[in-house]
Parts: sequence; C-alpha cells; structure tokens
Amino acid sequence: MASAVANPAAREELEEDKELQNELKLLVQKITGKDIKLIPAALEMLKYLIRTSTTSMTSVPKPLKYLAASYDLLKETHKLMPKGNPKNVLADVISVLAMGTAGGEEAKKNRDCLKYCLTGTMKNIGDWGHEYIRQLESEIVQQWIDSQCEAGDKILMPLIHDIIEFNCTHHAEIQACDLLMEIDQLSLLPKYIAPNNYKRMCYYLVSCTKYVDEAERSKIMNIAFEQYLKYEEHSTALILALQLNDDELVNDVFDSCKDKVILYQLAFICARHLYPLELDVRLPEYEELNNIISNNFLNGYFLSLARELDIMEPKLPEDVYKTWLEAVPPRLQILGENMDSARQNLASSFVNGFVNTGFGTDKLLSNNGGNKWIYRNKDHGMLSATASLGLIHLWDVDGGLTPIDKYLYTSDDYIKAGALLALGIVNCRVRNECDPALALLCDYINNNNKVLQIGAILGIGLAYAGSQRDDVLKLILPTLNTSKSLEVLAITSIACGLVSLGKNDNDVPSTILNVMIEKHGTEPESLKSVHMKLISLGVALCYFGARDSIDVPTNATEVFPEPFKSTIQNMLMMCSYAGTGDVLIIQELLAMVGEKTEPPEQDPTPANHNTKSKEQTKNRSKKWDHTMAQAVAALAVASVSFGEEIGMEMVQRIFGHMGKYGEPSVRRAVPLAIAISSISNPQLSVLDVLTKYSHDPDDEVACNAIFGLGLIGSGTNNARLSAGLRQLAVFHAKNPSQLFMVRIAQGLVHMGKGTVTLNPLHTDRMLLDPVGMAGLLIVTVSLLDPYSLILAKSHYLLYCLAISIQPRWLLTLNEHLEVIPTTVRVGQAVDVVGKAGTPKTISGIHTHTTPVLLAVAERAELATDQFEHFTPTLDGICVLKKSNDAVQT
Repeated sequence: MASAVANPAAREELEEDKELQNELKLLVQKITGKDIKLIPAALEMLKYLIRTSTTSMTSVPKPLKYLAASYDLLKETHKLMPKGNPKNVLADVISVLAMGTAGGEEAKKNRDCLKYCLTGTMKNIGDWGHEYIRQLESEIVQQWIDSQCEAGDKILMPLIHDIIEFNCTHHAEIQACDLLMEIDQLSLLPKYIAPNNYKRMCYYLVSCTKYVDEAERSKIMNIAFEQYLKYEEHSTALILALQLNDDELVNDVFDSCKDKVILYQLAFICARHLYPLELDVRLPEYEELNNIISNNFLNGYFLSLARELDIMEPKLPEDVYKTWLEAVPPRLQILGENMDSARQNLASSFVNGFVNTGFGTDKLLSNNGGNKWIYRNKDHGMLSATASLGLIHLWDVDGGLTPIDKYLYTSDDYIKAGALLALGIVNCRVRNECDPALALLCDYINNNNKVLQIGAILGIGLAYAGSQRDDVLKLILPTLNTSKSLEVLAITSIACGLVSLGKNDNDVPSTILNVMIEKHGTEPESLKSVHMKLISLGVALCYFGARDSIDVPTNATEVFPEPFKSTIQNMLMMCSYAGTGDVLIIQELLAMVGEKTEPPEQDPTPANHNTKSKEQTKNRSKKWDHTMAQAVAALAVASVSFGEEIGMEMVQRIFGHMGKYGEPSVRRAVPLAIAISSISNPQLSVLDVLTKYSHDPDDEVACNAIFGLGLIGSGTNNARLSAGLRQLAVFHAKNPSQLFMVRIAQGLVHMGKGTVTLNPLHTDRMLLDPVGMAGLLIVTVSLLDPYSLILAKSHYLLYCLAISIQPRWLLTLNEHLEVIPTTVRVGQAVDVVGKAGTPKTISGIHTHTTPVLLAVAERAELATDQFEHFTPTLDGICVLKKSNDAVQT
C-alpha cells in the first residue's frame, strides 16, 4: 500500500488499465449481444481503441492483450452474423487480433490473419500499422507457395497491391521488394516506383542479385536498369548494363544521354572496365569519347598525378630492399646478397619494373647502362630483364616504343623476345588506331625460334586483352596447329583466352580443345605437363563471366582421364563464375576440396610434397598429381567469392582449415587463394596468416605464401608488410627460391611507388574488371607448381600482372577534361543497403584535395557544393560539372 501511494504514476496506470479492460469487455458484450443496432457503433469504437493504442516497441498493444480471451467468442459471433458491413468490420478486428497471441498456434497455422482480412472490408489496411502489414506479408507468401490454383492468386492480388502501395508510400520499400520477390511478381513493382524512392528500391534490388539464380538476377537487373534510365541516372544504368554484359543495353545508355559531361563520365567507366565499345561516328563528341574509351589519356593523367605527389624520381631495387635494415650476419652477406647472383639480378629486374611502373624512367635500363644490366642476367633471365622496360613505359604508346625498339635489332634471341614482350606490355589496356603492337609483333608469330614466338604471342595477348578482335585471333590461332612445343601452345592458348575474354563464343575454345584432344591421343603423357594446365586456363578464359553457359566445353572435356578432366572443369567454373559470389557454386567447389583423393595403385603419387630440389620436382612432374583438381578448386573458391564481402570473409576462415588438413597440392593453393580474396588490401588478419605460411617447411607453400604477401600489399607501400618482408629476406637468406620470391613481393608492395593497385574491382566495387581478374588468375594458376614455371624458365608469366595494374586514384576533371583540384571527404565505405533514412556512406572522414590515392575499402564524396558529379560515388576518374548555384553566383 505504501509503495502504491509512493508511486502515484503506477497507480494511475493501473486504474487506466482497469478502465480500458472494462470498456473493451462492454464493447465485446455489445458486439456479441442480440441488439443489432448497438453492433456497428461498438465495432467502430473497438477499431478506434485498437488503432490508437500506443505502447513500447517491445510489447503487445494492450487492447490486443486484453481481447485475447474474447478471440474465440468473436470468431463464433462472426460466423453467425448475417452478411453486411458489420460482419466485414468484425472480420478486420479478428484479423488484427490473430496477429498477436490471441488465437495461439492454431490461428498461425490456419493463417487467420490473412483469412479474415480477405473476408473483411479490405479498406485502409495500413491504418492497422506496419506490424500488421508484415504479418499479412508473411502469410501471403506461405499461401502463395501452397496455392496450386490461379483462383487463389487472383483473390490475393488486390490485397497485395494495397500492401505494396502502402509500403512504397510509408518508407517500407524494402518490404515491398521482398514480398514481390518471394511471390515472383516483381513485374508489378515499376508501377509503384516514384522519384522519391527509386534510388533506395533499385539499390536494394541490385544488392539482392548475388543471392538469386541467373534467371531471377537478369529480371531484377533489367527492372533496375529501366528505372535508372527512366530517371536519367545514366552512370548507374551503365554499371548494370556492364554487369549484364549486354551490348544493346550499353548502347541504349549512350543513345539516351545527351549531356556531353555525362557522356565523358560514361566513357571513363567503359575505359576502366576495358569494355570494347564501338561508338557512333556521327556523335559530335566522337573524337574525345573515342580517346577516353581507348585509354589514350591514361599515361598523361598518371604522370600528372606523380608530379602532384612529387614522386617522379626513379627508384633502385636497393631503395625497396633496404638491405641496410636487414640484420644479416656478415658470413651470409658474403655468401648471398653481395654475390652477383643471376637469380637475384633477375629479381631486381622485376622489382625495378614494378616499382617504376608507368613513370617512363628508371636507373637500371633507361640510361646507357641498359645493355650492361641486361647482360648481368642469364639466357631466359635476359628476356624478363628486357621485358621490364614495358612496365616502366606502361600505357605510354607514343613515347614508350622508341626506347624498346633498339633491342629488336640485337643478335641475342632472348633480348629480342624480351623486347617483343615489352612492346605488348606498353600497349596494355590502351587502344591505338595505328595498332603498333600488332604491326611490330605479327612478323614473329610464326618464327621458327620458340623464344621469339613466346615473346610475340604473349605480347599480343597482353596488348589486346579483352578487345575480342577477330583479326588478332586469326593471326595467333593457327600457331596451335603448327607448333609442336607445349610451352608455345600454352602461351598461345593464354593469349587467345585473353583476347577473346568474355566473348562466350565456342569457336576459339573448340580449336584449343581439339589440339588438346589430339595431343592426348598421340602423346598421352603430355597431359601430365604443367603447360597443359595453362592451355586449359586459356579455354576457361574464353568463357569468363559466362556463368551457366559452359555446357559445351564441359561436355567436350569428358574425353580426358581423371584428374585432368576435373581440373579443366574446375577452371571453367573458376572463370565463368568469377566475382559472382554464387553460394551454390562455392559449396560445390568446397565439397571437391574436402574430398579425400586416393591415387590408383599403378600410379602412386608421393604422399609428401615437401620439394627440396629441382630433381624431385622433375620426378614428380612425370607422374599424375591426383589432387591438382582440388588445388584449382581452392583457387576457384576465392575467384567465385571475390567481390562479395560476406562470402570472402567466410571462405577465408575455411581456407585456414584447408591449410591445416588439405592435400599437399591444396596447401600450395591456399596462400594464393587467401591472397586473391584480399588483393591490394593488407588486412592484419590476412597478413598474419600468410606470414605464418611463409615459414612453412614445404618450400612451395612458403614461396606461394611470400608471393601472396606481395599480392595483398601490391601498390600500398604498407610499412608493416615491408618490415615483415625484410625479416623474411633474412630468414630465407640461404634459400635462393624463397629469397627470389621475397624480392618479387617487395617489388609488388612498392609497385608504382604506391600509386597503383591490382584489385580488379572498380567503380565503388560494383564492377569486376575481367581483364584485371584474368591477369591474376594466370599468375596464381602458374604458381600451383612454382618450381616448374615461375621459379624455372617461365618467370616471364609474372608480366601477366601488367594487365591488372591500374592507378588507385581519385582524379577530378572539368568539362574540358583538364585536371582540377577539389575538396573531397575520404573515409571507410559503409554498407547502407536497406538502412532507414539517409545514412552516411563513409565513416572516419578525412578531408583532402584531389588528386587523392584511395585504398581498397575507402570511398570519397564531394565536400563542396561548387560541383556536381555523375557517378554513384567518387572513384577513379570523375568528370565534374559546375552546379547551377555556382554558375549563378
């Protein structure tokens, strides 16, 4: 009693509750009584009390709680009531009561909420509140699934339309999208999309496409595309068209856009994606747009960034190694680093190329001492040393060919082959009307010298990657039938795959497969060659992004024996589903990785693959590696999950188990798979895992882990990673192969002096660059058997990374395509899909003036009202236009 007196608010609340209970009881009595005249007024009052009841978000409204006991009585009354408005109103009340705990499990099972709603007034259902609408949505989905006849669907359709309209006008657009996706009626949605909600709805729909099948994905993307085009969001519409890889939709975007500045922006997006777009010559801006799409501005803009950051001074490999910081005992210094080792000179050639990428000058090759440095390498080493000139002059088609041209007239075939490859590298990602790469390299395609053939064909593959040009393919395809060398066949297959990347045409891959089948018939042992894996990868690259359209090549590979058949089929899945995040494919691949493979008795494979010498590697290569399909599957898991953040995080955990319990081949693939999942993004957790693998007793696992460290830090200048690599250089001072990999990794970390990235995701991580991803896959597949390729004589395959290199910048241009500085806010990207209101898209904000270097997980937005931009967020090259307010002032 004392506590009730002490708390008058509680006492008042109790009295209110009793009063409400009595009032509800009286109303129920009137509704269930025999006086028909009292029923309509009682029902209206009951409706009013339920609709106006307020309570906390975590508890049931009091009227619903107090009326629970009368639920069955009201149902019985409804049954006996004559047809008319009172009966319909009572059905509405019962429907709302069924939403709570009134009817118990029986009401949920019978879907009383939906059943009585359909027999009610069907007017203003939104007045009962959002929770009621959600309960109806849930029961509609269940009813739709169970309903076998169209009549049931027709009964539901008016209610569905009411619910969608309510959701779209009450900030519940996400629920509207979910409902229509669940009942497969998305075609109804455009009717309810309005200028104030289209962004939120389309953004949510597109984010759902990673979790649905191909047919549903295409339907959702097309709906979103139409809405973006309708509301003149041309850049976002183009992104969807590129995701669908639909030429017709891409052309529609360009045709519907009339603003010159937006057209420039669309062209820059296509150029970054390396999309082979053919423009209408009649366009007034044709020349500028063609230059943009051809990437002719790339080198000039990159050098302007370098001058702005004051990093034009060339660097020596020693500036990267910082050997003076390595605590190497004097005895090891005499044996190792101070010796003029050909392998260390080769590593320095790569590092020199990586570090000075795109700057057009260096201290080893650009001066008169170029010949001197090249001759400090051995045979095949001279090829890679000369080819590094291509990286130094990357994207500079006009000025980069002259310094390389003089090496074409040397008598040494290795140097000449390196120059041919360098010519191809210079033309990476740049289209030129004169086709200098084709003009200079075509004469060497059918050369009798194998080394010159390799340099020319790989050069053409890199120069025309993603171009899908038939004339280029016609030049290099005949080599598949004329050459007897497996190495030349492997490089030709890779080049064909790169040129026809994403074409999804059966002509090129069928030619390669015919050669493989013929080889299998005449030289069965050839399938065991490491080069056969590269030939298979060439076939797979032709179907990049094809998704489930790989039935033809999959059936064609049935003629091969295991494990080669599974290997090539896994490669097809790796390329066709790359970056899709398809959960079913990832599960299928993980199941393959987890299988225990027992080699046949007649062809025993050593249980332990701890390779300590080249001799052991040679012996092993003569036998089947029965787990190589699983190794490719591990890489495929990383490739498929790439770009889908939750999937990438989950598979990285699974890779930890693979590394502990997997087969030896799988253990070699795990560090590479982890690196692909975190490319140019040195997260501490990934860094620690790869550092642990870099000390592995298996030499090949250690080598791949060290290279993986280079990949995750590529172009970041990460200080922690650099210090870790210096420690590894000391740890592996006696092991030439591991030390070679450490040096390569150091070069990758400091690539482009910290201004570039290997990450193929671009335009706010919405698009996956197929050419960039292909470059990474070629190198990582080569490293599945490092001692046979990269650490042997095929180290030139590392230059396939050249097609993946892109500046990691935010560059702002004006309407005349001139670089202009502007203030931007940069921070960590935040996922705002489905969030209420207008949440911030970045956190941890810092204000900078462009040009700005962006890390993988960073996002930028304008910090000034002076300009407006035409991309979803600021990323890469952005064309700005003065805003209307700025023009008026």
